[in-house]
Amino acid sequence: MSYLSKIMAAAGLVMGLALAGAVANAQQPAPKQAAPAPTLKPASPAALAAAKEILMMKNANAMYANAVPNIVEQTKNALLQSNLNYQKDLNEVAIIVAKNLAGKEQEIGDGMAKIYANEFTEQELKDLVTFYKSPLGQKLLATEPRAIQFSMSYMNQWGQVFAQTVNEQFRVEMKKRGKEI
Repeated sequence: MSYLSKIMAAAGLVMGLALAGAVANAQQPAPKQAAPAPTLKPASPAALAAAKEILMMKNANAMYANAVPNIVEQTKNALLQSNLNYQKDLNEVAIIVAKNLAGKEQEIGDGMAKIYANEFTEQELKDLVTFYKSPLGQKLLATEPRAIQFSMSYMNQWGQVFAQTVNEQFRVEMKKRGKEI
């Protein structure tokens, strides 16, 4: 499995967990007032096109390619918990719902493009496209996932070692108070 695939699988897992929480919350009473979605400034068609091109070059769609089937499955499983006697029907309905909603995950890509267009000017997006097409940009696209993986691994290792340092500091300070922990 390539590194990019692993990163995208991890991102998909994170997204799936977040969406699973949304499914669970859907079964809870609605909150009194939900936080409003951030307002994005209007983007030109050229800015959106450049943003979509950047996302395509970064293979961002791999993060959400399975969003619809995953959410359908999570919803079905949540419904099964309180409707075990409908297992056969819910399994059959899940297939129908997934088929009816196939392709809706593209809304995620469109939203991501709008976010990029909100964060960068049209010219900056065009410059980024040019950069990603350059040899250095191509190298970045190819090696960044591995650098991110190694960085995450380093942060995890650092955190484990640092936690031991923090634990020792607690022990020293508590010992000064005459309390062994």
